[in-house]
Amino acid sequence: MIDPLLEIMRRLRDPSDGCDWDKVQTFKTIAPYTIEEAYEVADAISRDDMDALKDELGDLLLQVVFHSQIATDANQFEFKDVVDSICNKMTRRHPHIFGDIDENPGWEQIKAVEREKSGQSSSLDGVALALPALLRAQKIQKRAARVGFDWPDIAPVKAKLLEELEEVESAKTAEQVHEEIGDLLFSAVNLARHYKVDAERALVDATEKFTCRFNEVESGLTRDMEDMSLEELELEWQKAKAKLRKS
Repeated sequence: MIDPLLEIMRRLRDPSDGCDWDKVQTFKTIAPYTIEEAYEVADAISRDDMDALKDELGDLLLQVVFHSQIATDANQFEFKDVVDSICNKMTRRHPHIFGDIDENPGWEQIKAVEREKSGQSSSLDGVALALPALLRAQKIQKRAARVGFDWPDIAPVKAKLLEELEEVESAKTAEQVHEEIGDLLFSAVNLARHYKVDAERALVDATEKFTCRFNEVESGLTRDMEDMSLEELELEWQKAKAKLRKS
């Protein structure tokens, strides 16, 4: 089933007769498109749009094939090696299904052994730098918590968040503000984690809620928003909130 797609990409990358754009792409130039396609898959799922999901999964698969062809052209690895690698990983991480043990030793325990074998000595090794910032902060904190580096309950987490807010207010320079805002956001992620809330998902939902309310306000105005006072805008905002709650 995959062979036609592999052949299409091979022809697109052909040095003599291929597509001028496809021929010059590298891992680095394609990486942003790979991330974008993964987000579009997630978007189709959130909208429960199966036709779109089918198309977006195809686009994401194309990215895997594209990277594999770039590697093939450089004599580094082939698509088959990618498939073999993930098959080996999945069977290795499920020894209770594909092996000869009865109980699952735990996903994280298996991954910890893998990290150690690959020379990754730190508990925080292997968390991808390219992850969205909130998601990466969440994963880093979870890794630290697994080895006991965590607050025992939620009270000091709340206190830390308030402490970071005070440090933002006392910052004197742009660099200090930058640093303290980062600390504040990191503490907010920690608070979300202790409440067992996915910080990334919570921010996505909050942004969508704001967008819906803003659009409701904007669509109901009879004059330009820039010409209105903050008091007038706040009144319209409250009206929009009430209307959307009813609907």
